Amino acid sequence: MNNDQSLTTTLGQFHLQNPFLLASAPPTASYEQIRRAFSVGWAGAVIKTIRPDGMVIEDVSPRFHAIKESSGEILGFENIELLSKKTVSYWTSQIPRLKQEFPNRLLVASIMGTPDPADWKSLASQVEEAGADAIEMNVSCPHGMPEQGVGAAIGQDPAMVRDLTRAVKDATEIPVIVKLTPNVTDILPIARAAAAGGADMISAINTVQCLSGIDLDTFEPLPSVAGYSTYGGYSGPAVKPIGLRMVSQIASSIDLPVIGIGGISGWRDAAEYLLAGASAVQVCTAVMWHGFGIVREMQSGLSSYLAGKGVSTPDQIRGLALGRLRSHQSLDRAARIRPSLSARTRCTSCGRCVIACRDGGYHAIALHDGNPEFDYSLCDGCSLCSQVCPESTIILSREG
Repeated sequence: MNNDQSLTTTLGQFHLQNPFLLASAPPTASYEQIRRAFSVGWAGAVIKTIRPDGMVIEDVSPRFHAIKESSGEILGFENIELLSKKTVSYWTSQIPRLKQEFPNRLLVASIMGTPDPADWKSLASQVEEAGADAIEMNVSCPHGMPEQGVGAAIGQDPAMVRDLTRAVKDATEIPVIVKLTPNVTDILPIARAAAAGGADMISAINTVQCLSGIDLDTFEPLPSVAGYSTYGGYSGPAVKPIGLRMVSQIASSIDLPVIGIGGISGWRDAAEYLLAGASAVQVCTAVMWHGFGIVREMQSGLSSYLAGKGVSTPDQIRGLALGRLRSHQSLDRAARIRPSLSARTRCTSCGRCVIACRDGGYHAIALHDGNPEFDYSLCDGCSLCSQVCPESTIILSREG
C-alpha cells in the first residue's frame, strides 16, 4: 500500500490516505471484497446499496454488456444489475468487522428506500449504529428500481430529494452524501435540493441510461435475457465527459464537497475530476475489468503528477480548472491555432487528415511527397486534423 503523505486528501470532515474510493457496485457487494480492496490500498468504499429487506431484489442473467475497441479495451459498459441482495442484518454485522480491521478507511453505507421517509430513516439509523462513517443516499439508479418508483424516479424530483435528504439528516448524526443521477435535463436543481435538505456532500454521477447494442443476427437488444432486454446504466471511459461536466457545474454552484464518479480508469482521469472541483473520486467499472490492484498505479501516477506540479496534496489542485470555464459567447473569437507536423519521420502518410479536412473541414490539407502540407489561407483552425491523426504527429500552436 502506498503511504505517501502527498496523497492525503480532505473530504469534508474526513482525512483520507488518498482520494481513491470504491463506488457502490459489484466490487463492494460483500465483506470479503471490501476487505481485500482495503488491503491493497483503497482509501474507502461505498457499500453496494442496502435496501429494506421487504424490497425484493432478483437479478437477471446476463446483466452486463461491453462496448470495446478492436484491441479489446473497454469504451463503455452497460449493466442492469440491481441493489445488494444481502440483508440489512448482514451489513449491520459486517460493518463493525470492517471498521475494527480498517479503522482508518472510510466506510460509507449506500442506502435506498421507498418514497416513504420512514424507510430511509430506519436504514440510516441502523447503519449508523453499526459504525458506518457516512451514508450515501442512492436516489439515482437508472434501471429496474425506477419501475418501482425509487432510484432515479426519486432523484429526478427536486422536492423528493430535498425531503428525503432532510429525513435522513434528522435520523442520523453522521455525514450524508446524496448520489445524483445524470438522467436529468439540468443537474443543478437536484443538487440544490440536496443541499436544501441538509446534505453534507454530493456524489455524481451515477450511470447514464442507455441501450448499448442490438444483435444484428437475432435482433435482440443487449444484454439479451432470454431474447429480451431493458434500458441499463452506462459507465466506463465514454461517460467521463458527462461526469466532468456535471461535477464542474455542481462544484461551481454548490458550496459542498463533491465526489466525482464516471469513467475513471487511471490517475489522469482522477486528476481531471479533482481539477473540475471534486474532493475525491469513486471507481467501479475499471475495477470490474482489471481488479482492485489498479489503485496502486493510480496512487503512484497521481503522486508523481502532483510532485511534477510542485504541490503537496490533491487538495491543492481542487477546482483549478473551474475558473477557465466560461459561456460560449465569452470565448475569444480572435484567437486562432495553426496545425503543423511535429516530426515528418513519424507521419505514416495515412491521409486521414486530408480526408477529414476535405469532407469535414476546409480542404486545407494535401499530401505532397507523402507528407501533409497545410494551406493556411484556407485553414480555419478547427483542430480536426490533429484529432484524427493516429500518430499524434500534427501539433497545434497559437498564431502570433
